[in-house]
Parts: sequence; C-alpha cells; structure tokens
Amino acid sequence: MAGHSKWANIQHRKNAQDKKRGKIFTKLIREITVAARLGGGDPNDNPRLRLAYDKALAANMPKDNIERAIKRGTGDGQADSYEEIRYEGYGPSGAAIMVDCMTDNKNRTVSEIRYTFDRNGGNLGADGSVGYLFDRKGVLTYGPDIDDEAVLSPALEAGAEDLVEYEDGSFEVLTAPNDYSAVKAAVEAAGFPPADADVTMRPATTVELDGDTARTCMKLIESLEDLEDVQNVYTNVEFDEASLAEAPA
Repeated sequence: MAGHSKWANIQHRKNAQDKKRGKIFTKLIREITVAARLGGGDPNDNPRLRLAYDKALAANMPKDNIERAIKRGTGDGQADSYEEIRYEGYGPSGAAIMVDCMTDNKNRTVSEIRYTFDRNGGNLGADGSVGYLFDRKGVLTYGPDIDDEAVLSPALEAGAEDLVEYEDGSFEVLTAPNDYSAVKAAVEAAGFPPADADVTMRPATTVELDGDTARTCMKLIESLEDLEDVQNVYTNVEFDEASLAEAPA
C-alpha cells in the first residue's frame, strides 16, 4: 500500500466536510426530520435519530435547530416529504460509488446524479451493480497515535465485531449497526473517543488510485457530495497521498 494512507484519506474527507458546513447542516436537518418521522422523536428509542442527533452535535449544530427538525418530523411543525433513494455507479477505472439521496423530486435528482457521473468520467449503473461490494457497519476510526489494544478491550466487551489495522498505524473498530451506539459509548467512557465515527457502508475490499485517475475520481465524488439532494457518498477507493496533497484547499 505504498503511497496510500487510510488516515490521510479519512483526514481529507473530514477537512472537506468542515469546509461545507452550511451544506452539512442542511443534510443533517433533513436526516433528523426523516428519522423522527419514521421512528419517533425520542433519540433514546430511535437509533437512526440518535445517530443523526450525535452527528449534528459533533458538527456544532445548535440544539434549537436539532429540536425544530425533530418537531417537523413528528408532525409538530411544517414537514417536508422526502423520498429516500440510492443510486449506484462507477467512477474512473471501475471505482464503485453509491449515492444516498433524500429528495422531493426524483426526476430532478436522477438527472443531476447522471449528469454528474457523466461529466466526471463515470457512469450511473443499475440497482445492485455495486451494492454487493459494501456492508453496513458501525466504524470507529483511530489515528496511529492511539494504542489499539487499549481500545480493543472495552470495544469487545460492548459488542464490537473486529479491529482492522492499517500499515500507517491507524485502525478501525467495526460493529454491527445495532451495536454501534453501545460500543461508541464504551470506548468514550474508557477515555478513547474516536477521531471519526459513523454507521456507514464499508467496502469489503478497496481499490487504490493515483495520478490523473485519482484526481478525476476525487472530483466526481466531491461533485456528487455538493448536490443538494445527496446525503452520503460511499466508495471503495483509497487515494494516494500525493493526490490528496494536490486536492484544492
């Protein structure tokens, strides 16, 4: 994995999200509203809402905004009706990409998704074309400065499935989606808050891209993330550090 760093890829993604904080707030409010509509307004009884609530707090969203979004979802406020749709496609060199959307206009959304794939060296695929390459997992990520053995013990006691180490010294704790909250709480209580944590679609294997191919694929992913109706973009790509360093600030 010479030239590729899991930690560098994670830091790049986090930095990119921080620069889009306004859009992140919009996406989080939409997720909170839908989660509350589907599972109720109490985060303690609604795992999906708990995850969205915690993400919003981590993004420094004011609690008043979160509560208003919950009320819209439970019918106490004016609620928008969003449909959840997943699109699957390919980037340069056959990179697998999944795009989760929430939209009130499916025709608009699919048109924007297809156009973004086409103009950035990719193509929109059929349902199921790349989904089989991903598993839904809780993922808690740690940098190379953290002792993995110290994290592993409380994580396993709380129900973690596995710990995956990378050549750069970073590692991930993997959980079943339903065990994510308990494991995250346990490692935080033990004094080891993760640098990044989410319930996400994790690729079973990754592909490594560099040079012009990496830059084209990176532009495709970032263009998809910029679309208003897109909530999350998942890929099996790991970028080389040189391409990450050249990415626009």
